[in-house]
Amino acid sequence: MKIALFGTSADPPTAGHQAVLIWLSHHYDSVAVWAADNPFKSHQTSLENRVEMLRLLIGDISPARENISLEQELSDLRTINTVEKAKKRWGNDAEFVVVIGSDLLSQFQRWYRIEDLLREAEVLVIPRPGYTIDNSSLDPINELGGKIAVANLTGLDVSSTAYREHGDTQALTNSVAAYINQKHLYECQDSTTTKVCRS
Repeated sequence: MKIALFGTSADPPTAGHQAVLIWLSHHYDSVAVWAADNPFKSHQTSLENRVEMLRLLIGDISPARENISLEQELSDLRTINTVEKAKKRWGNDAEFVVVIGSDLLSQFQRWYRIEDLLREAEVLVIPRPGYTIDNSSLDPINELGGKIAVANLTGLDVSSTAYREHGDTQALTNSVAAYINQKHLYECQDSTTTKVCRS
C-alpha cells in the first residue's frame, strides 16, 4: 500500500490544494492530509479553523474520492515525526510518500533529520507556477540518498496569499468561501462589486 502524506499550512486552503488532492487520489492507494503550522509563517487564522476548511475542501470533491482522509493527528512541526506517526497508524508494510510543493524545494535538504526522513519515505514534488524545478534543486536530495519524483501536474495558479491580500475568491471552493464569510475570517468584507481584504 502506497500512502501520500500531504500536510498543508495553507491559510486558507484553496481550489489549487483540492486539485492536488484529486490528482494524488488517482495515483496513490491512500491520501492522508492534515492542516499544519509552519514555523516560518505567521498564520492569520487558527489551526482549528484551517482544519475545518480542509475538511470542507475534501467534502467539496465531486465525485467523492473515498481514499482521501483528513488525518489531523499526523500534524507535527517535524516531518520525520509525522512519518513515524504514519508508520504506527498504517504499519511498516505501507510505503510513504511525502508531498511538497516546488516552492519548498530549495529549503527541503535543510529539514530536520533529513537523511532519516529520506530513508523512511519517498518525496513527490508538486510543480507550482513561478517555482522552477531543475537538476540543481533535485540533485541535493539525490545526493543524500533520497528517492524523489516530480508530479506530472501543474498546480493551479491560485494561492492563499492572493485571496488574503486581494480577495481573489476564485481561489476558493464554495464551502470554504461560505465558512470564511460565516466566521468573518481574514477581515474580508463583501460589497456589491468587490471583495476587499485588509491585512
